[in-house]
Amino acid sequence: MNKALSGLGLAMRAGKLLTGDEIVYKAIRSSEAKLVILAKDASMNTQKKFRDKCGSYKIPLLIGFDRESLGSSIGKPERVVLAVTDQGFAKLIMKHAGIMSEVEYIE
Repeated sequence: MNKALSGLGLAMRAGKLLTGDEIVYKAIRSSEAKLVILAKDASMNTQKKFRDKCGSYKIPLLIGFDRESLGSSIGKPERVVLAVTDQGFAKLIMKHAGIMSEVEYIE
């Protein structure tokens, strides 16, 4: 397993990870989210929604991995969107994600 995904697992165990559309949406609006991770197989509509929201709130958005690897990295079923609420974990994940081929897009 790559380091960005194991960083997600660590964030989950530390209680610094939110999952689910509405919860992540709230975290973006309250600026609680430090990084939003979206599955690359999310629908175009969902991608646009989170791109726009993250863009207007200046929250980094990472699109990559598939819903299966996002889910399994945090010990849950498939996940489409995750929010990291800790700056340290967000930096760690972005650092490792920046050097990987599974990531299509970081904003």
